[in-house]
Amino acid sequence: MARYLMQRIGLALLVCVAVSLLAFTLLNASGDVAIAVAGEEATAAQIEAIREDLGLNRPLAVRYGEWLASAVQGDFGNSLFFRQPVAELIAYRLPNTMTLAVMALGVMLALSVPLGVAAALKPNSIIDRAAMLIAVLGQAMPNFWFALILIVVFSLTLGIAPPSGSATLGHFVLPAIALGYYSTPPMMRLIRQGMIEALSSDYIRTARAKGISGWKVVFKHALRNAVIPVVSLTAVQFGNMLGGSVVIETVFGIQGLGFLAWESISRMDLPVVQAVLLIVAVFYVVMVLLADFINAWLDPRIRTQ
Repeated sequence: MARYLMQRIGLALLVCVAVSLLAFTLLNASGDVAIAVAGEEATAAQIEAIREDLGLNRPLAVRYGEWLASAVQGDFGNSLFFRQPVAELIAYRLPNTMTLAVMALGVMLALSVPLGVAAALKPNSIIDRAAMLIAVLGQAMPNFWFALILIVVFSLTLGIAPPSGSATLGHFVLPAIALGYYSTPPMMRLIRQGMIEALSSDYIRTARAKGISGWKVVFKHALRNAVIPVVSLTAVQFGNMLGGSVVIETVFGIQGLGFLAWESISRMDLPVVQAVLLIVAVFYVVMVLLADFINAWLDPRIRTQ
């Protein structure tokens, strides 16, 4: 087990370094930061002075090495637009994004697990088709459009939920529903397929032949084996929620990492964009790593292979 864990941790570290290098290189190749900071009416001398002040005239490899060394210590430099340390901006915005992602994950699991199990118990029935219809609608609707519908219905018409902001947990209810429902279809289909395969296996037939109650067979035996790929997909979906919350945070006016990334990209604030990309990538890799550990604990065959 220890060897398996060390291999996965080493691979995760390599992925983080590769993502940081790719993000740093592509962002620096996307445009001239000095021109964006100086403005369109700046002279060549002024642009060159800004480039010298920001260290943009040094080799890219040197700048990347210095940035990565500082980022490991929690220093991401200063924002070019907000004029404050990037670490402070992230520390202020990250809790809102984490709250949204956790609540959206809860919405996704609350929808996908019952729907997937119900569809697997009655395949090709009305229940199965209704569950698949709900999943198809969730994947077909753009999340920003669904978010706007939620605002119109529950905020403007019924007045039971705030339309924007992040002051209380109530402000995250509608955004979490919009983000969680959009992530439900793949999870529901995976649970349905896993449960169908588990329920048709020999050990389930043996358990039923021994007189074990139906619900105990479903939830204790079948669902335990069907949940292994679900753990991995849950980790991936949580990472997607962290990185893909830009639209939802913008629609609902949530001051999170997604909205911060959108603001920074529109203003060519590269230090902030680089830091956000690295933070999201690290969270994504950590979640996948935790999913691997949980799967190895649930299924010993994974760690022995």
